[in-house]
This record gives sequence, C-alpha cells and structure tokens, in this order.
Amino acid sequence: MFKRLPDTQGAAVAVTIDGEPFNAREGDSVAAALLAAGRSYCRETPVTGAKRAPYCMMGVCFDCLVTVDGIGNRQGCLTRVEDGMRIETQHGKREARA
Repeated sequence: MFKRLPDTQGAAVAVTIDGEPFNAREGDSVAAALLAAGRSYCRETPVTGAKRAPYCMMGVCFDCLVTVDGIGNRQGCLTRVEDGMRIETQHGKREARA
C-alpha cells in the first residue's frame, strides 16, 4: 500500500496512534504517519460508518480527518506530527473547536 522511499531521512518523532506508540519521522504529516504505520483508514463517516483513508494529501477532499490531542476534525494531510502527539481514528461526527 504505502512504502517510504529508501533514501528518506528524518529524526524520529514519538507519537501514539489509537493508543499504540509509533515513531513517525520529522516533517511527516499525520496522514503520512498513519500510512507508514500501516493504517488502512483514519476515519469513519457519520452516516454510514464507511471507512475513509487519506486521498488527495493536499487538503481538498477531507477524507483524512482525525482527532489530534483530543481535537476532532483535524485534516491529517495538513497537520505535521509533533513529539508526544496523540492521534486517534475519528469515529463519526466530531464538534469543531471554536
């Protein structure tokens, strides 16, 4: 599905994905970290529960919505990983933070 290029470099950034530790790479987006961790989806739709995965990777499609550090509806493709970040699969609708 997703495989890093062999010459990709970057310092390790410790995050948790659905409670499991994962070492992302400095400069990764949350969506790229999810794909590198072998996750096949990052959210479930509110109406049917259909699983959705990152698609456009540039902020247009909104299929990569995740909960980051307790805040829902974050676009994973536009959010860079940070050390200690808690990334969670988003299940259904989440209220936007004002």
